[in-house]
Amino acid sequence: MTSPSIQRVAIVATGVIGASWAAHFLAHGLDVVATDPSPDAEARLRASVARHWPTLERLGLAPGASMDRLCFHAELDAALHGVDFVQENGPERRDFKTDLFQRMDALLPPEVILASSSSGLSTTDIQSACRHPERVVLGHPFNPPHLIPLVEVIGGAHTSARTIERTMQFYASVGKRPIHGRKEIKGHIANRLQAALWREAFHLVEQGVATVEDIDTAIAFGPGLRWGVFGPFMNLHFSGGAGGIAHVLDHLGGPIEAWWQDLGTPAMTAELKALVVQGVADALEGQSLAALEARRDELLIGLIQARAAADPRS
Repeated sequence: MTSPSIQRVAIVATGVIGASWAAHFLAHGLDVVATDPSPDAEARLRASVARHWPTLERLGLAPGASMDRLCFHAELDAALHGVDFVQENGPERRDFKTDLFQRMDALLPPEVILASSSSGLSTTDIQSACRHPERVVLGHPFNPPHLIPLVEVIGGAHTSARTIERTMQFYASVGKRPIHGRKEIKGHIANRLQAALWREAFHLVEQGVATVEDIDTAIAFGPGLRWGVFGPFMNLHFSGGAGGIAHVLDHLGGPIEAWWQDLGTPAMTAELKALVVQGVADALEGQSLAALEARRDELLIGLIQARAAADPRS
């Protein structure tokens, strides 16, 4: 059941992430009003929502869910009229977001939460020009938001504890698995974890240890399968048998530390970028992006449904 105080959500900027958020909120029975100044933004948004809808139907729609509950306004002030929550998805530029949040803050009552999907900017910077910075928060999803449950909720220097609490409750009420980042840090949480893996993946390609396809296979058919069920610490705990993670750290802590010290520090040179781009092209073997996305979504649906059947919190 969605939060009773939040029934009408504004989607500000309707690119890939914004359109996916819109579809997700609609599927959970909310009214969604979207805005984007780009030419043909409304047509692209409605096409994206329609494309996502069969997947959302398979996952199960909330009572009253309908694509007809989506409306669009080209002007920001019209789109924000009467909304209870804002999900912003604009360009990753500090000056742009600071100005946009200042404008939204001036247009809305102070109890309306302003959440940003920013993947790298700090909430403190985003809220810096607001009259009510206490209601500004990061609500960073993982792509695509209509499928991936994770949302990182991180406050800035002036975000209130009440805003964090309400935001966590709202996201949970629409099927998300929110986590609360206690400190602001570049890249937030999940992106930093990804970046650590990407760094070594690029290093292994650069050093000729493995191909792009081999590295993707190593993750997708190895640790990635386990990570799709439990995270890195819990998987370490399983590895220790009856002794759990304490046993693993006692016996493998030294080797793990030695691996850390041996990890690469590649630079994103033109040569390395070209090597990786060619490696991806070789792995694709002519497959279209649309076909790969369809296969990805099919596997994600299966995993999400399996998790839900095994653990209601999923």
